[in-house]
Amino acid sequence: IAELLVKNGAIVAGIARRVEHVRQHAQELAGEKESLHGYQCDLTKKDEILAAFKKITAELGPISILINNAGTIKMTGIIEGDIEKWQAVVDTNLLAAAICIREAVASMKANSIKGHLININSTAGHIVPDYPKFGFYPSTKFGLRALTETPVSPGYVETDIVAVAFGEFAKEETWSAITAKGLDVIDIANAVLYVLNTPEHVNVTELTVVRQGSAV
Repeated sequence: IAELLVKNGAIVAGIARRVEHVRQHAQELAGEKESLHGYQCDLTKKDEILAAFKKITAELGPISILINNAGTIKMTGIIEGDIEKWQAVVDTNLLAAAICIREAVASMKANSIKGHLININSTAGHIVPDYPKFGFYPSTKFGLRALTETPVSPGYVETDIVAVAFGEFAKEETWSAITAKGLDVIDIANAVLYVLNTPEHVNVTELTVVRQGSAV
């Protein structure tokens, strides 16, 4: 998404814990229409979010577009769940999105900008998948959907989120059936670009993106 926006003339601030990856990507995009800038931030910590927004607006100017794309899965169920893992999922998938929306809208209003808010959600925010120790994640995705009712909801996208969350378990038959056919990241980036290119009177209230033949 960041790459496509930069190539289409947007100055992009990328927030990440592993900010070195964003900065490396920024170097790879040198010479494009605009530029990518990395900002260190752990989205489970509200003070870091607030500091990041303050620094971004001071260095790059007011915000016109917010894309909430951070997400995490923790391998824990409900009946015997790990409360700390629940908290991490809520803080990343739901609370951080709400804080980012608040800060972005404040910047837009202060500068009379008719901006865009795009939440990258999940098909798990519409139907709860029946997978082992997966029960808490959809709760946050249903919450994100309710927060705005205007998300982009992808099915499984070929990033490292499943491998990071489930480790060796991700290689087992249950998950291999899901991950065998995933969306490419460019599929989601193109969906975001479509939303941003709609005229002012068009409000995209739901955009679900799945791969043909995929389980999710």
